[in-house]
Amino acid sequence: MGAARWFPGARLNFAENLLRHRHEGTALVFRNEVGERRTLTYQALYERATRLAERLRDFGVRPGDRIAGYLPNLIETVIAMAATTAIGAIWSSASPDFGVRAAADRFGQIEPKILFAVDGYHYNGRWHECLERVVHLAERIPSIELVILIPYGETGGETRTDITVLPQGIRYADFLRGNAPSSLGDAVCGVADRSNGSEPSLGGTGAKGHRLNAAPPVAERDSFAFAQLPPDHPVYILYSSGTTGAPKAIVHSAAGTLIQHLKELCLHTDLKRDDVIFYFTTCGWMMWNWLISALAVGATILLYDGSPFHRRPDHLWQIADEEGVSILGVSAKYIAAIEGEGLSPRQTFSLQRLKTILSTGSPLSPDSFHYVYRNVGTDICLSSISGGTDIISCFALGNPTLSVYAGEIQCIGLGMDMAAYSPEGKAVYREKGELVCRSPFPSMPVGFWNDPDGQRFQAAYFNIYPNVWRHGDYLEITERDSVIIFGRSDATLNPGGVRIGTAEIYRIVEKLPGIADALAVGHHWNNDERIILFVKTEADVPLTDGMRKTISEALRREGSPRHVPYRIFQIPQIPYTINGKKVELAVRNLLRGQPPANADVLADPAVLACYRPYRELLSRADEGAE
Repeated sequence: MGAARWFPGARLNFAENLLRHRHEGTALVFRNEVGERRTLTYQALYERATRLAERLRDFGVRPGDRIAGYLPNLIETVIAMAATTAIGAIWSSASPDFGVRAAADRFGQIEPKILFAVDGYHYNGRWHECLERVVHLAERIPSIELVILIPYGETGGETRTDITVLPQGIRYADFLRGNAPSSLGDAVCGVADRSNGSEPSLGGTGAKGHRLNAAPPVAERDSFAFAQLPPDHPVYILYSSGTTGAPKAIVHSAAGTLIQHLKELCLHTDLKRDDVIFYFTTCGWMMWNWLISALAVGATILLYDGSPFHRRPDHLWQIADEEGVSILGVSAKYIAAIEGEGLSPRQTFSLQRLKTILSTGSPLSPDSFHYVYRNVGTDICLSSISGGTDIISCFALGNPTLSVYAGEIQCIGLGMDMAAYSPEGKAVYREKGELVCRSPFPSMPVGFWNDPDGQRFQAAYFNIYPNVWRHGDYLEITERDSVIIFGRSDATLNPGGVRIGTAEIYRIVEKLPGIADALAVGHHWNNDERIILFVKTEADVPLTDGMRKTISEALRREGSPRHVPYRIFQIPQIPYTINGKKVELAVRNLLRGQPPANADVLADPAVLACYRPYRELLSRADEGAE
């Protein structure tokens, strides 16, 4: 299955498909938390992206070279990605709220030739300087020959940013003009010697060991030559979370990404050219890549940078209303948060064009479904979707022609041979099992970077069920062929041999009065496993014995005796990644004396310190002491 090849003999260019609409209709609208608003037409997007692509070619960027973006969700980020892929180079991005170590752990693996970066970013009412981080990042990755700095400061950045601290740095506007950093001399920007007509070798091995140094044919269109490349030519490199080990550098192909995204946008989401689509995401989450593919449809994309709650709790809904958003995407955590705030957007805003709400990042609880239909709109298609960075798309998602059932994902993705497998490798129906895919699909990764023999790739997905993709989620396929996700299978609880998804615990606990959030992990004891539940109470209300009893009774009543935790502890914060995903494994490993490998990917790494004392406490309890 891992050896499948799609569309052999074909040629295409990823960016050419995204930039095929060339008119004065709006392609991108940018908003941020400080009130800035900018727009860009499809014609202007094409012109700016191809102009930047030509400058990158002049610098010597070739197909297969890696270009990294340490960037917020800006219009320039989209332009940089499109320019990169237009010439066949590979784009990889991370949000600037990643620390230097987390960014270097990612970009260092792929050895980028160029780094696009910003001088800072806005979040939650503060300006966060980035230049020092960019300097350290460039120092830690020797392959970076040039840093192109995009000014995003409160005063425009051009006058306040001291770029001399970056020897290989150049401002974005200067790079477009053909200037070069003095430290690089004649090696860049329009003076590279290509008089013999040959293309330089990449001198490296790409994913799955195939080299990428062949000079591709080009197709002329509107004076810009898009590199025409094989369908499995890499277009994106994304990364696993890295909370329990070094992040995997996952390589995705141009054709697989494009066809999968168009299927999901046009058919599963009903995206049309006159739609305005918005997803609250950073550039370090695969939903950014998914969102940007809407350019191939010709729709308008709304980009937002900043906190979703800055100035007012319903800030995103205000922007969605002002921009006429018709498809709105957020995380399940965000929906739970606005429900906790008591927001009712339908009472404040017209939301006349809103037809679809998408939710991902974690399973959407039944209560959140009911909240949306009560407080946002009764005629909206609320589509919980589930997939992952590994496939840069979804296994299960929405369907505009089907009914919506609370707590369920409407359907399996078209063309995805998905099933639930028992531990014995048998397909089960209306029972919990492992999410697997039994046939190849276009958006399977090309492989992992620096994995020439494919062993790491095979071990990641095919080590449990031979020749069957094991995704790592725990789910049930219902009698309606809808899907219920119970959480990550590696975080699945197993008390008394009964497998319980963590989402089952959260759905019951987090709707109880006084509970703001919760996290459940398994704790080994006497050849068995017991559930340890950490809860964050509302407004730091003390966790009383009465509340513990209420929690246990609810879990016993709505779940089973096996759902009842061995211990319930109060904790001030629950750890989440920067992308809003709850991190059970980091806490579980910490309680086992195995610190998380990369705490920099957490939104607040200091949160883990709250859990350290519980390792000793649980050890004493295991020995019979309370």
